[in-house]
Amino acid sequence: MSGKNAYKSTGAWGFVEAALKENNIGYINYDKVTPNPTTASIDEAAKMALDFGAKAVITIGGGSPTDAGKSVAILLKYPDKTGSDLYEFKFTPSEAVPIVAINLTHGTGSETNRFAVATILDKNYKPAIAYDCIYPEFAIDDPNLMVGLSAKQTRYVSIDAINHVVEAATSTVASAYTVTLAREVIELVAKYLPLAIKNPSDKVARYYLCYSAMIAGVCFDNGLLHYTHALEHPLSAIKPDFSHGLGLAILLPAVIRNIYSAKAKTLAYILEPIVPELGDNDSEKAANGVYEWLKSVDVSEKLTDTGFTKDDVERLVELAFSTPSLDGLLSIAPTKATFEVVREIYSQSL
Repeated sequence: MSGKNAYKSTGAWGFVEAALKENNIGYINYDKVTPNPTTASIDEAAKMALDFGAKAVITIGGGSPTDAGKSVAILLKYPDKTGSDLYEFKFTPSEAVPIVAINLTHGTGSETNRFAVATILDKNYKPAIAYDCIYPEFAIDDPNLMVGLSAKQTRYVSIDAINHVVEAATSTVASAYTVTLAREVIELVAKYLPLAIKNPSDKVARYYLCYSAMIAGVCFDNGLLHYTHALEHPLSAIKPDFSHGLGLAILLPAVIRNIYSAKAKTLAYILEPIVPELGDNDSEKAANGVYEWLKSVDVSEKLTDTGFTKDDVERLVELAFSTPSLDGLLSIAPTKATFEVVREIYSQSL
């Protein structure tokens, strides 16, 4: 499972194909995975895999091919089911074929956890699933494969990692472990993202961004996610070409503003590398400081810069509460996730 180009342009395919041939392993590649993968493409890939007789799934790419591949791995065990069945929770899988995840971005952490996401286009739903059976059997994180990431994706994927840990450290099921991992991730991204932006070929910077994304995946596998991911999924469900990491970046300051009073000590600790000297009543300072940091890595957009307007807010709020699985994320937010709160976060992000 891969996208159209990156699996070859990064050099990953050369290693994978040679290994498959050397070990006399038959293979077929579905190379049509797009950003924000759809259940339709998952169904297409699953049929292709079933017809071929696939016994395992190798994913090559960032979060999208990995998530799509995890979904296909489930459907290979449940050939009478569809991607929509899976993402509308019409059955609960307990099995999947083995998954090997070869990661090409330093952001999603999907190679280290049991989560996957896909869009049901006709309903503008972008649910998330989480099952133990889709932990990859093997995962490869090689920073040498990531030096070709575009400048925008270099920023967006590491911002995704930041969001993972902010949410996992402040959810109602957070722990000392997730807080510890969150601080480490933010410290590493704060130090190494500017270096990777300045010199995309800096393999040391890529290594530590890759490591930070990996442990961010572990972090949210344990502490889960809440506002920014629950509210971003409707954005990229409505606009499938919309970058997930950009959406998270846009929402993050308003989310920080909302949750700060409930998790002041945790946020002051984990955000210290990018917003130092936060006190118990510094919600505005924290929100503005995070936005200033985002601007420092050249991500200053608001929702209006990406084509959303105030007229979209009510539809986005409705999707945040009606999309399967997102209510679960909202239920573990550190503040009560009412329609009014979600509407305010979207409105402040315009």
